Amino acid sequence: MKGRVLIIAGSDSGGGAGIQADVKTVTALQGYAATAIAALTAQDTRTVRAIHDVPLPFIRLQIQMVLEDIGADALKTGMLSKPEVIAAVREELDRHAPDVPLVVDPVMVAKGGARLLDSGAERALIELLLPRAAVITPNASEAEALTGLPVTTFEEQDRAAERLLKMGARAVLLKGGHVPGDVVRDVLLSPAGRHEYRGERLPDSSTHGTGCTLASAIATGLAQKLELHQAVERAHAYVRTAIRTAPGFGHGNGPLNHTHTVKSYP
Repeated sequence: MKGRVLIIAGSDSGGGAGIQADVKTVTALQGYAATAIAALTAQDTRTVRAIHDVPLPFIRLQIQMVLEDIGADALKTGMLSKPEVIAAVREELDRHAPDVPLVVDPVMVAKGGARLLDSGAERALIELLLPRAAVITPNASEAEALTGLPVTTFEEQDRAAERLLKMGARAVLLKGGHVPGDVVRDVLLSPAGRHEYRGERLPDSSTHGTGCTLASAIATGLAQKLELHQAVERAHAYVRTAIRTAPGFGHGNGPLNHTHTVKSYP
C-alpha cells in the first residue's frame, strides 16, 4: 500500500516531532517517506534550545533531487521558519510537482512555547502556501494567527475555518485540541462539504508532535489515493492510538507511539 510522500520541514533532535515524527508516521502507514530538511532544532520534550537554518540552495537541492528521481504522490510541509524558505519551497514545488497534493501544517509555536515562525513568514505562508494547499491543518492558536479571529469555542472554530477557506485553501482541517472542553472536535471544511471528528479529551501529557503526526498521516492517505475525509479519519484513529500507547519518555510533553499496529484501519 505504498505512497510516496515528500516531507519538507524541520528536524527534532528529540525524535517526537518534525521530520523524525513524519518519517515514522508515513512508514507506519505503509507509505514511503522522503525528506527535505529546512532547519535543525536542538530540543527535547520541554523546550527548543536552538534552531539552525539550512542554507537555502541546499533546501532547494534536496527537493529537486527527490522529485526528479523518486517523485511524490503527496507533499507535506511543516516548520518553514523564514519567508525566503517558503518562497523557495513554493517555487520548487511549482517547477517539479505542480499537480501533487500538498498538506500544509502551519507550524508556528512548539509545544513547549518556543516560537518557530517569524512574523514575515506568516505573511508568506498565507500568500504562497495557503493557495497551494490541498488541505491546511492549523490548531486553534495557529488559526487565530492566520485569520485574526479568536478560536476559543466551537462556533469560533467554525468561523475561522470558513475564513481560511475564503483566504484560498482548498480545504481546512481546523484542529480543536486547544479549544477548552472535555470533547475535542476537529472540523474539516471544503467546497465538497463538512465533516466533524469528535473524541473525548485524553488525559495524557504525551502529545509532543501530534500536529506533525496528524498532517503526515493525512498526506500518506492522499498519497495512497484515499479521499480527503477518509485520509483524515484514518489519521485521527492513528494519532489517538499513538497517544494512548505513548511510551512515557521525557520530562515534559512526551512523544507518541508511532510504531503501533495499523492493521484495523481502512
